[in-house]
Amino acid sequence: MFTVTTTHVQHLDLSSRISTSSLIRSPRPLTQKRESAVKQFPPQHLSITTLNIIATITTTKMTTTTTTIPTLTAHTHAKSQYTTTSSRLAARLSIHNYNTHPQSWFQFAQTFIPKSGSILEVGAGTGALWSPHAISSPSQLSSVTSLTLTDFSPAMVATLNSNPDIAALKSILPNVKIQQCDATSLPFPDSEFDTVVANHMLYHVDNPIAALQEFKRVLKNGGRLVVALNGLDHLKELFEIGGMVGRGSTIAGLAKITAENALEQIEGAGFEGVERERFPGEFRLPGVEPVLEYLDSVGETDMEEGKRETVKRVVGERLDEGGGFRVEKNMVVFVGRKP
Repeated sequence: MFTVTTTHVQHLDLSSRISTSSLIRSPRPLTQKRESAVKQFPPQHLSITTLNIIATITTTKMTTTTTTIPTLTAHTHAKSQYTTTSSRLAARLSIHNYNTHPQSWFQFAQTFIPKSGSILEVGAGTGALWSPHAISSPSQLSSVTSLTLTDFSPAMVATLNSNPDIAALKSILPNVKIQQCDATSLPFPDSEFDTVVANHMLYHVDNPIAALQEFKRVLKNGGRLVVALNGLDHLKELFEIGGMVGRGSTIAGLAKITAENALEQIEGAGFEGVERERFPGEFRLPGVEPVLEYLDSVGETDMEEGKRETVKRVVGERLDEGGGFRVEKNMVVFVGRKP
């Protein structure tokens, strides 16, 4: 946090008529103004009975107001975006509808998650990783003994609890839990899970090493960690336009961990055999509307009409021959093992 101190200065002019006799005879120390008046008009040249001198006394009143403003960090940004609503995340996830790879992102990510034992997903968001689209057949989960989904956001936890896909999982799996908690302070015993999943959430954490160490703590020996992160150039064409209207990538400037430096940090937290694989393909958006929807979700409110017109103009100039707007993606899965 940083503190802004504002000082208001108010000048109060108090005028009074002071006789020269009071100036001359007062036993109090002379103020600078009184001393000046006496020197300018020596007593021998004044008629005490007829002459008065006007003295102006200036008093300064100072009022200090202190305001504490939270420092913008990756986590405070996440709190402002996700604490009270899941709609912004849902809007951003809709960009995956325009993926050019045969597999969806969630299908791709699921191939790295063992379908056995106890699974913990930290930062589960809306639960998209466990939708029927990501898991084609419930029989894939027949060897899973428990699934625990957590998120720091009350709004996300409410969405998970009301998600019909998660409700369907509860009828298949013997033990499905949903819990609100912080990634750096997980409320689970040591060596509790066979797999920990962190899908596109670590860049919302101010201390990713602390979170990674928590993941390691709750993993069993030999347990698997699955982490998904974006690179700094992820959606660069989209955020280049966003920067023109004040909707640039906030995470790019705040994240302590990205696809570029994740390997070092995961290994630094004590994981072994860490490997990475990038999700192939790109996004091809059919015109300007998906761009507007995504950039609207980046801010606290929808864009003003003038900014929307700017986005429409720039996207219109960059459409390919088929009317599509191509956006590069840099999405990477990291897999490691607790010794």
